[in-house]
Amino acid sequence: MNALVPLPVLLPLCATGLSLTFGTRMQRFQRFISVAVLTAVLALSIILMIAADRQGPLSVHLGDFAPPLGITLVADRLSGLMLTVSSAVTLCVLIYSLGQGMTDRDKETPLAVFHPAYLILVAGVSCTFLAGDLVNLFVSFEIMLVASFVLLTLGGTGPRMRAGSTYVIISLFSSMVFLIAIAMTYAALGTVNFAQLAERLPGLPLGVQTLIQAMLITVFAIKAAVFPVAAWLPDSYPTAPAPVTAVFAGLLTKVGVYCMMRTETLLFPGNRIGDLLMAVALASMLIGILGAVAQTDLKRLLSFTLISHIGFMVFGIGLATREAYGGAIVYVVHHITVQTTLFLVAGLIERRGGTTELTRLGGLAKAAPILALLFFVPAMNLAGIPPLSGFIGKLGLMRAGIADGSTWAWILVAGSVVTSLLTLYVTAKVWNLAFWRAAPPGQAEAGTVLESGDDSDDDTDEGPDGVPGTGDEGIEPVHRPAGQAVAATLHGRAVTTTSRLPRPMMAATAATIALALSFTVFAGPLTAFTDRSAVELLKRTPYIEEVLGK
Repeated sequence: MNALVPLPVLLPLCATGLSLTFGTRMQRFQRFISVAVLTAVLALSIILMIAADRQGPLSVHLGDFAPPLGITLVADRLSGLMLTVSSAVTLCVLIYSLGQGMTDRDKETPLAVFHPAYLILVAGVSCTFLAGDLVNLFVSFEIMLVASFVLLTLGGTGPRMRAGSTYVIISLFSSMVFLIAIAMTYAALGTVNFAQLAERLPGLPLGVQTLIQAMLITVFAIKAAVFPVAAWLPDSYPTAPAPVTAVFAGLLTKVGVYCMMRTETLLFPGNRIGDLLMAVALASMLIGILGAVAQTDLKRLLSFTLISHIGFMVFGIGLATREAYGGAIVYVVHHITVQTTLFLVAGLIERRGGTTELTRLGGLAKAAPILALLFFVPAMNLAGIPPLSGFIGKLGLMRAGIADGSTWAWILVAGSVVTSLLTLYVTAKVWNLAFWRAAPPGQAEAGTVLESGDDSDDDTDEGPDGVPGTGDEGIEPVHRPAGQAVAATLHGRAVTTTSRLPRPMMAATAATIALALSFTVFAGPLTAFTDRSAVELLKRTPYIEEVLGK
């Protein structure tokens, strides 16, 4: 069974080579490769999750080189669960993107580049969840960074290039900090293997331990978009194509949360910075949701709710009890699916109504009732309405806070309630503006072509907004009566609104909703599994013994 551990990483990488080889010459075969490989990765992830639950952690030393020389991959309950949920979500998003690309008849570079970049991204995410040492974790981050930049800048439009540049600059800064932390760790301990570090770190002076811990937490907080290092996210994600935004928002931020869980339990037990993490969690919750309240664009609104709800997960990490970690893991898997679904729905709304600007939308509940249902269910789930999985995760975290009984715990419980109520207000605001009220004058009708001009910054002439070099040069306002739709297509230049949304896009969105609802249907087995995962995380011994062969 241990031999299966590297496959979730190797299969997407091998498929990337095949995808690049065939390119645009055999598009159907390229699509088949991507779907088949992600389906296989999902099946492998389920097998690894079940095996890790029954047998304990699984590990493999690549090249049969033992630590600290070799690369170690480890699958335990937590990494198995994260692999399974991420594989299911990435498969659904891929199907969504295939439906979008075929509907838009994208025959240019974006589709040829999209599949290889997407597969590399999946490989990087899988490698992160399986990484057994800091260097391999760093390499996984860089794999994701390269693929992410390609996906964010598909089509090469001005807004996407600016957003991609911001994302890369922030990511390179975090990579630099990560490298310094790795160098310090290796200089002090002579290894970067997690299991060996867990044994050797207690021998370091407390100040050195705290410095390494602070640097690693900073890196992972940037990846997770935790306040105050989250300002880059609302400006980077909304300009990307809907499937790219969905997988980034739903999955990539949780990579940072996963790394925080792994290092705080395995390398730095004792919860020395618990109060700091809870303060950061509270700030993320409240500032993020207040930012969402102030937004009128759906994608930016969802980006701020993403920042806010990351605070729930950091809340669990800050408490550092079995109940808290169990609740945090439930909330992570819930949020991956729900946040992904909402961004997919945002893409459908943009295609139906011509914009994600809420002030220019209306009447969608009557015009597109299925679309209204696809939004309503995950929106209520995000708000934590019983008995949905969002409520289960929040209830577990609040019960852990009440059981802890500390001042910070009670403050976080109160903050969680306020954040949940404000999230409900935000989702009700979106429902009222986009779906419930009558369509406002000037809303795009079916067949309206949006983004009919060149969206580049090469032109120095002033556009309709009177500002040169802002990406709207040469575009007359009458060409886009419902507003600019820069993220509507993979190539980012033109989209025609339609009253009948593409079936693959609708089916993929419905599948992610079904996945989220399954967490409610199987809440008992899920919470039992996450409790066992939390016990394993805090115990540490099974992980260390499996890797070191004790």
